[in-house]
Amino acid sequence: MSGSAGFDRHITIFSDQGRLYQVEYAFKAITAANITSVGVRGKDCAVVLSQKKVPDKLIDPSSVTHIFRLSPSVGCVMTGSIADARAWVNRARGEAAEFRYKFGYEMPCDVLAKRLANISQVFTQRAYARPYGVSTTLISLDSEYGPQLYKCDPAGYYVGYKATASGPKTQEALNFLEKKLKNKDSAEGDWKEVVELGIATLSTVLSVDFKKNELEVGIVGGPRSDGKDGTEPGFRALTEEEIDDRLQAIADKD
Repeated sequence: MSGSAGFDRHITIFSDQGRLYQVEYAFKAITAANITSVGVRGKDCAVVLSQKKVPDKLIDPSSVTHIFRLSPSVGCVMTGSIADARAWVNRARGEAAEFRYKFGYEMPCDVLAKRLANISQVFTQRAYARPYGVSTTLISLDSEYGPQLYKCDPAGYYVGYKATASGPKTQEALNFLEKKLKNKDSAEGDWKEVVELGIATLSTVLSVDFKKNELEVGIVGGPRSDGKDGTEPGFRALTEEEIDDRLQAIADKD
């Protein structure tokens, strides 16, 4: 057989080079959506950010999102096929809920990341399901270990990060973040500065000055949703007004 002929017709067949083409196609689906996302871990918070593109003027923008809450304490940004993302979110929520029911406490971020990665890996070896074309970046604030940031890919690989990115401009974003976080365990400053670093990363690598409705931000350890003092213990998405405040702060710095 020449090239990939025949090897990519079936999910579970290795090519003569030892490659699984269907898994590689799932990775291509992550960049094909043309949405870049970023995750950054701070000292007492963690944030995920994503571009927000509303493809049609008739679509209600509030129904377009890549940021999801999986449990009270864990949230994520999904990058890639949005249809796959929603199905994968439902699976993740089911796993988190089942864990809570069984053991009586919230499923930790790293345990959920491991579980999702294990399920993804099974999809690379069974003929009844194709791999999901999404990259999942999870964040939570662990009572024992502090802020956590994990990423899972369609091959079933998962690992913790100080900062990470997904989508077409991944490499450029990683290079930018590496420079900013050189020799540091996490991003410095409070949640505002961590959000601003995330926005600056996307803004720089995409060469775009964002408006408040072109970005989505999910955060743990950020401001309370009820407006009271202190930090929100769980995961929530920032409102457009809160995102606008951060964009304004970046503009004022410049």
